[in-house]
Amino acid sequence: MKSKTPPAYWLLIEPYWEKISIYDGPEQFLREFQTAPLTVRNLFASHWLQSEVLNGGFGQFFDNSTGVLAPEAADGFLAIGMPEASKFIRHVMSGFGEIYPRDRDQRFEFLEDFYDNAESAGKEYAANPLSSYLDEDFFELVESENGGFWVSANRYAERSE
Repeated sequence: MKSKTPPAYWLLIEPYWEKISIYDGPEQFLREFQTAPLTVRNLFASHWLQSEVLNGGFGQFFDNSTGVLAPEAADGFLAIGMPEASKFIRHVMSGFGEIYPRDRDQRFEFLEDFYDNAESAGKEYAANPLSSYLDEDFFELVESENGGFWVSANRYAERSE
């Protein structure tokens, strides 16, 4: 059996994978995240976001602990050369308001209220990016912008070595 070499970007992330917790709240995440080099931070956050969104959409990403790193993921996509994906992420995040809620419970409550009140909110609901984003549009960006995520992430990692 032939072993497959991990992607270049993963080789940079791997040493930090267990050192940065997305599960123990925003403060711990930010504290641990800041200990990694900028290249690793950009790759770590963008990897998590694309992995979660491709698996279950932005709904899954925001509902799960990974939602803590949305701002960093937007920065990461910009850094690896995917500005349209970064812009898309920021647009969807703007649906939460001026200040993005890093706390998982706050995001969950916001989304629960948002969707529970969708009918009565009418135009206000329709105008919110959380009601109108299409996961498929993001999937397309992940696959195609600047060669796609994996090409962009590997190119960024190789430039940073």
